[in-house]
Amino acid sequence: MPTYQHHDKYFEQAKKMGYRARSVFKLQEIQNKFHIIRSGDQVLDLGAAPGSFMQLTSQIVGPDGMVIGVDLKPIKPFKSDNIKCYEGDIFDEKIYKTIENDTNITKFDTIVTDLAPETTGIKALDAGRSFQLNEQVLNVAEKYLKPGGHVILKTFPGADQDKLITLTKKLFKKFKVFRPKAVRKSSREVYIVGLVRNDKS
Repeated sequence: MPTYQHHDKYFEQAKKMGYRARSVFKLQEIQNKFHIIRSGDQVLDLGAAPGSFMQLTSQIVGPDGMVIGVDLKPIKPFKSDNIKCYEGDIFDEKIYKTIENDTNITKFDTIVTDLAPETTGIKALDAGRSFQLNEQVLNVAEKYLKPGGHVILKTFPGADQDKLITLTKKLFKKFKVFRPKAVRKSSREVYIVGLVRNDKS
């Protein structure tokens, strides 16, 4: 099977700067364009391993903010006081209650994700699994995202992306579909960035 560890410029730059994965530069481009994370924010990273999104986010939110990462895989601990990692399933409500009990955080300013399912090579099946992950992120956002909060979803062109956009419209009055330059040329992935939450309250 082909691997995705070939050393492109983003891989080398991430290694040089001490980031755990090249994907950090995708988040950096999203942040530079949309400014969805601010100093002092509380940010939830779903599917956070190995942790490069958390590394960048912790720098942006600073000592007055907090970054919470959740993944099925254990995340190697960070030295930063404003990062907390949890091993758990994003579909399990218990993990969010645990976070609340540990941190007293009940709502987040932004939810970021770089989620992708274990791929089978069957496009329809992989797309369906990706949709399920993103659908759950929106479910979490509906419960735990502050008014005016933001969300990042990773998706792929096709019918499932259209369904995801329909769901996103229910929660956000304004959103953008964006493809960072750091996305590998061989990948079709794009990001949906929820910008203005559609709060009726």
